[in-house]
Amino acid sequence: MKINKIDHISIAVKDLEAARKIWEPVLGKEKPDDAYVDEPEKIRVARYWLGNVGFELMESTTPDGEVAKFIEKRGEGIMLISLNVDDTREAIDELEPKSYPFIGGARSFRDCEFGFIHPDKMNGVLLELIDDKWEAKDKC
Repeated sequence: MKINKIDHISIAVKDLEAARKIWEPVLGKEKPDDAYVDEPEKIRVARYWLGNVGFELMESTTPDGEVAKFIEKRGEGIMLISLNVDDTREAIDELEPKSYPFIGGARSFRDCEFGFIHPDKMNGVLLELIDDKWEAKDKC
């Protein structure tokens, strides 16, 4: 499996608008480069492009969402690191036999797929593999 780059880093926050006011001056941004709601994942996201890496602030849209559970257990902070791969399903097929436990298999997002490796295997870090094919020049 080839890792192309760090795709994005996601910060779990209780209040997305309040977090934006804290982070945007530091990031040198007036607004997110990409703001969206992912209903299946129960999250509202403000994504900023820093070079060719995404930096995300994520707020749960429901009290039972994974972001809400993370914050309840660990507090606000870095929730996941995402690595860009050529093909998520191939990466899963390569790593599962090597005892890397995936949470729920491959999932769809826009025009790509992603999968999560359980944090128990990755020193407490939720690791995402994603096969997004974006071009940095189009997203910065």
